Amino acid sequence: MNEEYDVIVLGTGLKECIISGLLSVDGLKVLHMDRNGYYGGESASLNLTQLYEQFRGGAEPPKELGANRDFNVDLVPKFMMANGKLVKALVHTDVTKYLEFKAVDGSYVFKQQKIFKVPSNDAEALKSPLMGLFEKRRARSFFIYVQDYELDEPKTHKGHDLTKMTMAELFKKFGLEEGTIDFIGHALALHRDDSYLAQPALPTVMAIKLYKDSMARFDTGSPYIYPLYGLGELPQAFARLSAVYGGTYMLNTPDAEVVYDEAGVACGVSHGGQTAKCKMVVGDPGYFPEKVKKVSQVVRAICFMDHPIPNTSDSYSAQIILPQKQLNRQSDIYVLSCSFAHNVAGKNTWIASVCTTVETSDPESELGPGLALLGSIKEKFVKVSDVFAPKEDGQTDKCFISCGYDATTHFETTMVDVLDMYTRITGKVLDLTEKDPSQIEGQ
Repeated sequence: MNEEYDVIVLGTGLKECIISGLLSVDGLKVLHMDRNGYYGGESASLNLTQLYEQFRGGAEPPKELGANRDFNVDLVPKFMMANGKLVKALVHTDVTKYLEFKAVDGSYVFKQQKIFKVPSNDAEALKSPLMGLFEKRRARSFFIYVQDYELDEPKTHKGHDLTKMTMAELFKKFGLEEGTIDFIGHALALHRDDSYLAQPALPTVMAIKLYKDSMARFDTGSPYIYPLYGLGELPQAFARLSAVYGGTYMLNTPDAEVVYDEAGVACGVSHGGQTAKCKMVVGDPGYFPEKVKKVSQVVRAICFMDHPIPNTSDSYSAQIILPQKQLNRQSDIYVLSCSFAHNVAGKNTWIASVCTTVETSDPESELGPGLALLGSIKEKFVKVSDVFAPKEDGQTDKCFISCGYDATTHFETTMVDVLDMYTRITGKVLDLTEKDPSQIEGQ
């Protein structure tokens, strides 16, 4: 513990493990510590015993659920966009060799009390029951425009400057109805509210292209992939990467505390009466209570079922997005399911998650529209989590703090935070375009 490190990382959540891996690859000397005895922190995958410890005060799991070892239950369930930033980070670091993935079966959107498959291109738009005949034609024209759009080829822009034109104006050009705009903005571009409509159209068009490109990777009807044995495999894979490049790991350090010099700059971490010195500290908000602010709350329900989610073509895995306007809310509700097919549950067991940003004083009731889609539920675990963000960027006190995990069921917003942290820490922008993400295989 008396050694000096370039960086000490606190917490083994996915964000912290990615940063630890990236900094180790960059040649920095990294010490990584966690209060817990397992990897993953807030984003861990738990077995049945750990799950019942956390949610049921250590009660014995019912025998009929199956063997403890068969369960890897994600505390913050999310899927990965097949061509998204997390997959690119996995490929960039060669962490893919430690993991196996399975393509997600279906991507759906909720409209007028029904579930519909999300169309992602012009051909699917023409077949979709989401829209009437004339709207299908307009949507097809919009999708063709997006599919053909290339940043560096002005002729594909058709006279539209998407850096200045708002997304609302672009939708208006194609005459799209509110319901169509709803599913494009929330189920394809994955926006969490409607503020994007007043912003330049380019990021939304690129997000729709990402969805379509990810769809093209696997012929499953969804742009998402998911690691076998649960999301807890991801932080462990990045931890392994860090160790390969000389990173040191210490779990079970409940008394780990940041030490500051007279100027209030982080200079080390104390544990067991000793202090390890460092040039900077990286960690999750739980290690820096004075340096973070609460920005929202997320409510999540984890449900065990003996059947797939109804109306999802008997899928072993699926995502359903319930756009805010369909529910008279300010934020979307997200539903996600995976199953024994992904080695995360016992035989013939599905695990569904319903989550949203808290808007009322009765968070659990806000999950109602999502829970209503699941059918019969055998077990339900509900947790309300505060989401924290750092008050400052870390340049002054050398404390680089991650944000908490939002309600989304994909990793795009998670990776925005990781890449922003990496830039704040190193002063460099991480180039994830060097390698082709198609080397990741989905089963």
